[in-house]
Amino acid sequence: MKIKPLSDHIVIESIGQEEKTKSGIFLPETIEKERPEQGKVIAVGPGKISSSGKRVPMEVKKNDVVLFTKYGPNEIKIKDKDYLIAREEDILAILE
Repeated sequence: MKIKPLSDHIVIESIGQEEKTKSGIFLPETIEKERPEQGKVIAVGPGKISSSGKRVPMEVKKNDVVLFTKYGPNEIKIKDKDYLIAREEDILAILE
């Protein structure tokens, strides 16, 4: 299944956080974790339409690694894989 976001929505695949503590202890999968704030852009919508009726192009593109607000994106599950759908305003930065 292919996801095609609308307007200024972005589909993000979470990038796993470090599974090891600073002292070198590996954390098990069952430990409760914080929601991720970093991910890889999988798909990007065409952009929002401004009040003048013109489409505003998106600043992020597919395969960008981005930082986003912790609780802004919505979680979805497709074929046992978790994704996040965020608006462009939820994206804080592009990591280079």
